[in-house]
Amino acid sequence: MRLDKMNRVALAAIAGIGGMSLAWLASAATPPGGGATPPADFSRCAGCHSTQSGANKIGPSLAGVFGRTSGAVPGYNYSAALKDAKIVWDEQTLNKFLQSPSGLVHGTKMFATLPDAAARQRVIAYLKTLQPQNAAAK
Repeated sequence: MRLDKMNRVALAAIAGIGGMSLAWLASAATPPGGGATPPADFSRCAGCHSTQSGANKIGPSLAGVFGRTSGAVPGYNYSAALKDAKIVWDEQTLNKFLQSPSGLVHGTKMFATLPDAAARQRVIAYLKTLQPQNAAAK
């Protein structure tokens, strides 16, 4: 009888932890405020970049990146090369940068690439959804 009760408690704990894990995964994958869900390809970016306005990590926040000028996020210490580049991030410039950051801006600190063209297009489509006012609510 006692072993049966311990088994039920253990199963309930496992189910609770499993439920919390699923809830955490759902909340991590789905941005608050009804924003777009990031594509799986974005996981390569998320380690260094936040999607929350004002939340810089190793790289600058990507909130509102589409249409922004390079080197313009307050509080982020950009390389001189990216500050001086004065690139306006649009589909074409993001595509080139994500394919080869140092090929577009020699001296940038960014080293990660997205060599697959389809993956770049999915990430760029997601970046378009990260408007500053939407990102600030996240």
